Amino acid sequence: MAIITVQNLSKSFKKNRIPAIDDVSLTVNNGEILTILGPSGCGKTTVLRIIAGFETPTKGNVILNNVKLTSNDVFITPEKRNIGFVFQEFALFPHLTVKENIEFGLSGSDSNSINKRVKKLVKLVGLLGFETYYPSELSGGQQQRVALARALAPQPLVILFDEPFGSLDSSLRNKMRVELKKILKVLQITTIFVTHDQKEAFLISDKIAIMQDGIIHQIGTPNEIYHKPQNRFVAEFVGYADFVNGFYKDGVIFTELGEFGISGKKISTFPLLGKNMVNDDKITVMFRPDDIDIVPAEFGNGIITSLDFTGDKILYTIKLRSGKFVHSSQPSSFYLVKDTSVLIIPNPNHLVVLKGDDVVYQHEDIKELLNKSL
Repeated sequence: MAIITVQNLSKSFKKNRIPAIDDVSLTVNNGEILTILGPSGCGKTTVLRIIAGFETPTKGNVILNNVKLTSNDVFITPEKRNIGFVFQEFALFPHLTVKENIEFGLSGSDSNSINKRVKKLVKLVGLLGFETYYPSELSGGQQQRVALARALAPQPLVILFDEPFGSLDSSLRNKMRVELKKILKVLQITTIFVTHDQKEAFLISDKIAIMQDGIIHQIGTPNEIYHKPQNRFVAEFVGYADFVNGFYKDGVIFTELGEFGISGKKISTFPLLGKNMVNDDKITVMFRPDDIDIVPAEFGNGIITSLDFTGDKILYTIKLRSGKFVHSSQPSSFYLVKDTSVLIIPNPNHLVVLKGDDVVYQHEDIKELLNKSL
């Protein structure tokens, strides 16, 4: 069931200016966590502020639980939307204690109900014993927990997060991501999360919306976004991606790393995602580092130029004969030194083919794919 629906939102802050967001649409179902992921300045926060009621759109609708919040003739003020908002800066009241900050939005309830609600939330966010502390006496992570509890206190239908971990250090940020997802799933609260951090988006999200220059390019699960990008921007923005040039002929894709075709078939057009390729079309094949295996070989087709050790993995940078670079992710137990000659073995299971900036083929679109690599 859809809890929040955004329909064709556009926003321009000045006349004749490029829109901050352009025709943005998305739906978030009950209990789902959707993350809007994109580079700084792409319009993520503008979408969030329109949903919260802090900004009015140039056009478009925001619908919460079948009730219009924003449209051409409707505008419900932020305090009446039943939407929680957690800011990057926490925005806690410095003169109020933890308990007083959390209960700030509960003034309409009786004191007994408020005390029960605050006690439950304090326990949920792990702040038992800190009820009488002031924000200045808390760590950054503890302040973030207070901000979360305060947003949850009125029991909103939807909660919005705008880069909530941006001011935390790396180790604390990783811990808070895990804890936040656990809390949101326990409460089954519908969530829209904004970040430019890919790792954060993949860890916390049920679905991810990839945004650039005010436009949403793709919405999908983390697995779909990573392995089945719909265009070059998504492919490049999410994770490592190497692009190897090639061409298409008679049902076979020819690249420097090998040939990829259909078993037992030679066809003049290759129907890919509703588009066709014809003989001699120039294409680009995307490979992720985990799509490429390497083995030492005296007469290989690549040379290791550098390696990055990340603990459980080693990311190898390999120079091809053409001078182009690709990457291979291997277990840390598989160790090769710089300048080792290697044979590159691509895995076609995640094959993604682009014609220009558009994806025209992904590996699920045909049943039997052969790897005729060198």
